Amino acid sequence: MQLFYLENPENEIILSAQESKHATKVLRKKEGDILNFTDGKGNFYNAEITMADSRKCRLQIISSEQKPKQHNYHLHIAIAPTKNMDRFEWFLEKATEIGIDEITPIICSRSERKVIKTERGNRILISAMKQSLKYHLPKLNEAISLNDFIKQDFEGTKYISHCEDDEKRELKTVSKTEKYLILIGPEGDFSQKEIDLALQNQFKEVSLGTSRLRTETAGIIAAHTINIK
Repeated sequence: MQLFYLENPENEIILSAQESKHATKVLRKKEGDILNFTDGKGNFYNAEITMADSRKCRLQIISSEQKPKQHNYHLHIAIAPTKNMDRFEWFLEKATEIGIDEITPIICSRSERKVIKTERGNRILISAMKQSLKYHLPKLNEAISLNDFIKQDFEGTKYISHCEDDEKRELKTVSKTEKYLILIGPEGDFSQKEIDLALQNQFKEVSLGTSRLRTETAGIIAAHTINIK
């Protein structure tokens, strides 16, 4: 199944020039054919092509239904952006495929990248959602300093993963809950001051295993571990 995305679909849909060309030239869709859409909020639509124009394809919605989320938890990963942007974008893509609800880029004392292009990040999330046939689009927040983020309210269980030799439970052994927030640090890890601040704000220390992981790999391991609990 090919899945298209429209943020706020109306009864009549007009595809962008790029999507119109993809539908009519690549997929070879014609008038009367049906395309599948999601709005990223769990709604799934069937729409019939009324005008198969490669520049401005028109469709009419003929049915819709609400799809349940494909994982039964809320996962929010706050992660330091990597110096190599490709690695961070890889995390966005794969975390969406696995199952994640919210992502916040956090700027830490050892962060080497402090600027994130949210618009580009959202395009990657949309593409990954469509490719993996999901109907709920993860939320990508604007970048924020760790000190400001850590003090915000969060309903759920809060964890921080770091590389210090403290006594930590493995994430795979923590109790299952409905909402998780997991902090993942930069390439140089969190500073001790940042770890202490997290603990003061009711975060619990967890381990993602015995290997020393890259930032983006740690994010994927965290998402996968929660997904299979």
